[in-house]
Amino acid sequence: MEIPFAITLDVGTSRSNHTGSWRVERPVYVDRMPPCNDACPAGENIQGWLYHAESGNYRRAWEKLVEENPMPAIMGRICFHPCETACNRVQVDEAVGINAVERFLGDLAIEKRWSLPIPGSDTGKRVLVVGAGPAGLSASYHLRRLGHQVKLVDSASQLGGMMRYGIPAYRLPRAVLDAEIARIVAQGIEVELNHVVHDVERERVEGKFDAVFLAVGAQLGKRVNIPAGDSSRVIDAVTFLHQVADDDPPLLGRRVVVYGGGDTAFDAARTARRLGATDAVIVYRRNRERMGASGEELEQALGEGVTVRWLSTVNRFEGEKMVLEKMALNAEGFPESTGEFEELGADALVLALGQDTDLSLLDKAPGVNIANGVVSVEQSMMAAPNGIFAGGDAVPAERTATVAVGHGKRAAHGIDDFVMGREPGVKDRHGLATFDRLNTWYYADAPRQNRPELERIRRQSTFDEVIGGLDEDNALFEARRCLSCGNCFECDNCFGVCPDNAVRKLGIGERYEFDYDFCKGCGICVTECPCGAIEMVPEKI
Repeated sequence: MEIPFAITLDVGTSRSNHTGSWRVERPVYVDRMPPCNDACPAGENIQGWLYHAESGNYRRAWEKLVEENPMPAIMGRICFHPCETACNRVQVDEAVGINAVERFLGDLAIEKRWSLPIPGSDTGKRVLVVGAGPAGLSASYHLRRLGHQVKLVDSASQLGGMMRYGIPAYRLPRAVLDAEIARIVAQGIEVELNHVVHDVERERVEGKFDAVFLAVGAQLGKRVNIPAGDSSRVIDAVTFLHQVADDDPPLLGRRVVVYGGGDTAFDAARTARRLGATDAVIVYRRNRERMGASGEELEQALGEGVTVRWLSTVNRFEGEKMVLEKMALNAEGFPESTGEFEELGADALVLALGQDTDLSLLDKAPGVNIANGVVSVEQSMMAAPNGIFAGGDAVPAERTATVAVGHGKRAAHGIDDFVMGREPGVKDRHGLATFDRLNTWYYADAPRQNRPELERIRRQSTFDEVIGGLDEDNALFEARRCLSCGNCFECDNCFGVCPDNAVRKLGIGERYEFDYDFCKGCGICVTECPCGAIEMVPEKI
């Protein structure tokens, strides 16, 4: 294939790339931040592990992945993958299926019984982690990697937090959840379940802990004052999903109304369908464009027979009759009453209006600032100068499992600095690898590989997993769709197109270097680099 050189000549201009023997600019190799890495709340080196996956070295890819996130099989199922929204390939065809490849690696690791890295040398420092959800598990894992002793406590009878008690099994099978949690605990973490922490400062002092990480989830369902008859069944979605997870589902009847528009509302409605509800209706006061749930969750729910009443609110609930009021969005996009009402038959009302976090355990903790129901923290996740850290739902941030995993990792490093007497460090960040720096003509057309789905008829009566995983062939193909944005992957383009033989190969994995004694500064290497990993810089005079 003929290589389309893009050469221009601008004689008499000092910014020209083509200066003959009078070089005013030189090429240099650079590393840029891939947009997928930049968008990942867990701080994964996505491009790094995809590099190993696309060569078929799945063990090394998984090892690279779990350096940042110890739960890839879980996150490969429940993360809403902002990395894919940021992926540069979306401007070519479709985003790389990062989440699907992550799940493939996680599932393969469970199947092959791969072990997490050996914990670091014992520092003699002890850390109490309160809450065994994604933030607490992530922090515990990273603290052990740093060599600290960890005690993980939780008020529930099993580990997992809202991953177990808030996400239904059709999205996250319990065997997968248990396998990845067990692997983390096997790192030498002391666990105490059914333990409610009432006073975190007392627990810290009595347990002689050097630091505390508070990772309590938002497990208190918000309530609203809806007039309801004595016989009307009203339950909050958090309690409902928790009871289902405990295999003790409440009797809601055949017609269930769920009030809310977030992911929890759709999980509650989809669960109600599986428990036998013939009608599962979501009532939401805004429109589809302003709902909190992901588009994927909505489409899955609609496919399972869940219906949605947009621009509606629950006015009152009496016996088997629910009265809804129609709403209208004003110029600012906020819902306003219209005074129009309609009736809806209903046996039960599930409230999914958000969750609060119980922070009463911090009442006696000195130096902790609580505002609007969350804990104020520094960049290191420190909440108080005496070594109390917080993350996940307890702090002001988006409430997702992936964000919580990232908080746990960041807090672990913040705690490490604190207990070891170091000032928190700030890492330098490379510039972003934007789409305009890429030469996408280099990459062949490669359609995205789709994950299989369970037949819709089976979804309405079982908790079998809805979304399947990629097989090895599909996962390998998907990994190879990565454009390696901003970072050299040794394609040999610069080596092959240089007219002056000024590019030296340093060996596999070592990339290249320029021999500036031969380089004229023509810039062809920059033009032809597919991933934008070379730039021209002015010569020093």
